[in-house]
Amino acid sequence: MKITLIVVGKTDKKFILEGIAEYEKRLSHYCKFEVKVIPDVKNSKAMSSNVQMQKEGEQILAAIRPSSEVILLDEKGSEYTSIEFAKFIEKKAISGQSELSFIIGGPYGFSQEVKSAATAKLSLSRLTFSHQIVRLIFMEQLYRAMTIIKGEPYH
Repeated sequence: MKITLIVVGKTDKKFILEGIAEYEKRLSHYCKFEVKVIPDVKNSKAMSSNVQMQKEGEQILAAIRPSSEVILLDEKGSEYTSIEFAKFIEKKAISGQSELSFIIGGPYGFSQEVKSAATAKLSLSRLTFSHQIVRLIFMEQLYRAMTIIKGEPYH
């Protein structure tokens, strides 16, 4: 299975970049994993939040492969325990889904077009995290899910 994490904006914190690199390396033992970074929208200060969301949405949709199932990381999404998340991933793999795209939107959320492309919404917590740190949290949870699926002792 191929899993892609699509994110809006670069990560500039060194400790987050180091953590992302570590989990990319770990995940490579379990699946094809890729992070796609959508550049921040230029001149966003001069735009309304809706226009910015729309422009980000166009870029996000262009980054999704047609064969991929789209899952939004959204505060209003379903919450899972780590074991339930592992079962969610495993069910997708068993069902023959060859690619999953998880998306972390920009500061204003997702355009309606991106929401329409998604089959599910996932919330990592009821807490609010920065868009940069949530990348690392998601990747750690994905790695944890893979070790649970394989019956390995990490969890």
